[in-house]
Amino acid sequence: MIEWLQGGDYATAPMNLPAMLLALMLAFLCGQTIAWVYMWTHAGLSYSRSFVNSLVVIPVIVALVMLVLSNSLVTAFGLMAVFAIVRFRNILRDTMDTAHVLAVIVLGMACGTQKFSSALMGVILICSILAYLRFTGFGTRHRYDLVLNLHWGRPLEEMGELDRLLARHSFRAHCAGQRTQEGILGADLSYRLLLRDPLRAGELISELKTVNGVSRLSSLKAEDESEL
Repeated sequence: MIEWLQGGDYATAPMNLPAMLLALMLAFLCGQTIAWVYMWTHAGLSYSRSFVNSLVVIPVIVALVMLVLSNSLVTAFGLMAVFAIVRFRNILRDTMDTAHVLAVIVLGMACGTQKFSSALMGVILICSILAYLRFTGFGTRHRYDLVLNLHWGRPLEEMGELDRLLARHSFRAHCAGQRTQEGILGADLSYRLLLRDPLRAGELISELKTVNGVSRLSSLKAEDESEL
């Protein structure tokens, strides 16, 4: 099997199997590093697990592209033409869809240019990475369980009772929004809560309704962060 992999490429440029494996694995590690940094530093409202996964997969696919091209200008123009046709005929709204399309194009080109070993190693590694992302849930973030919106009709200096109630039911209560209007007492508040027991969210809502000053109460369960 090892002998076939080493001699399975019938293109003009011979393949260096150890160098190829090193290039693909290094691309995977670099992509995952960038993905981890993105997850750690992302602070916006829109977060996409699919985009994070594409940061891991695309470097490996691009590395495979360069291995297949092997300084061949004709092959490079062929890749551009095929991918342009796919983009013209289909609107890809998901970054992982783009990664899959690019992967099958490159693997097809590897087979068409008689780089059979490169195609086999590429498909094995790409499928392994996709399975790893699927079964580990890589890119998933769970920061809160409940989105809570309410109007506080008392002076803001008297919010101690509300803060204590939220602290009793949650590990973390983050006030994501506070809007006040001139001439109107209190403020509209929006909280993100990481509950101590998500199954007891109803108890928190019931207790909030009894707090003097709380009105226009609404809540929304927040699942794992996804693309908005």
